[in-house]
Amino acid sequence: MKGNIFNIQRFTVHDGPGIRTEIFMKGCVLRCKWCSNPESFAVHSELGVYPSKCVGEKVCGACVKACPQSDRSALNFSEDKIVSINRAVCDNCMLCYDACPSDALKIWGVEMEVEEVMRVVLADRNFYTRSGGGVTLSGGESMLQAEFAAAILKRCVEEGIHTCVESAFHVPPKNLDLVQPYTDMFITDIKHMDSKVHEEFTGVGNELIHKNIIRMAASGKPLLLRLPIIPDVNDQEEHIDKVSDFIMDNVKGLVAQVQFLRFRRLGEEKYKSLGLKYRMEEINPERENYEAHIRGLVARMAARGIPAVAGTHTKIRGWQ
Repeated sequence: MKGNIFNIQRFTVHDGPGIRTEIFMKGCVLRCKWCSNPESFAVHSELGVYPSKCVGEKVCGACVKACPQSDRSALNFSEDKIVSINRAVCDNCMLCYDACPSDALKIWGVEMEVEEVMRVVLADRNFYTRSGGGVTLSGGESMLQAEFAAAILKRCVEEGIHTCVESAFHVPPKNLDLVQPYTDMFITDIKHMDSKVHEEFTGVGNELIHKNIIRMAASGKPLLLRLPIIPDVNDQEEHIDKVSDFIMDNVKGLVAQVQFLRFRRLGEEKYKSLGLKYRMEEINPERENYEAHIRGLVARMAARGIPAVAGTHTKIRGWQ
């Protein structure tokens, strides 16, 4: 069994307790306008282009020579530098990447077998033991590769390693059922309570997500909720009250923590490398006032007895 992974990050401390190895899996149904990982969108491997690293077609031209498209239509140049891939023509053979000597081309997504992943995971077993850490599956949407994810989690359980699944929950419940027996905790977002607004900014409605939040919370596994706070999208007190109502009415006592996350302009270079437009370039809140506003929203939710915090650094009660 193989899965497509675009990054394995070791020694991370933000997505679950302790020191963790985080496995980022390709593919996502959502298209959140503020997403910082556009390389996660497609489930298949794809090329990113970094023109500043290109030494030029006249000096090199290795990618042109390697490309099976004899009319050069898959590779776009400007002032002798490669600037983009014609993705309607490119067949993802990756021969140009293999030939490039200057890292002007990057592959986003590599197929790996379960045991390949586990070799990376097991290399840091001592750190998990000392810190109460483990492995987190993320993305993209980790649950689009649910069978592969379940196989990794099962191996982690066999090795006595704590497991966490981060998912948008916009997936069939059967996908979550595959991993639930091998998952020690789940992480998901609440992006907006109004389904139409949710669809406007993420590409999908929120009904399935909310149903899965209720379903997974009832499974008895710790559930960590995150609220990405986006200026002029979901940062109003009225919206936070609606989120609080949802939590109180449906998952009260089942949520380990609610984390408010501030908007960060990240991933713009990756969007350019993939020929995609970054859609939040006009959003740049003044940090001090913005963070003070978030702290006020946290206090508003916490006043209702919900374990709300700002950021990801506050330890969850009961965790070391």
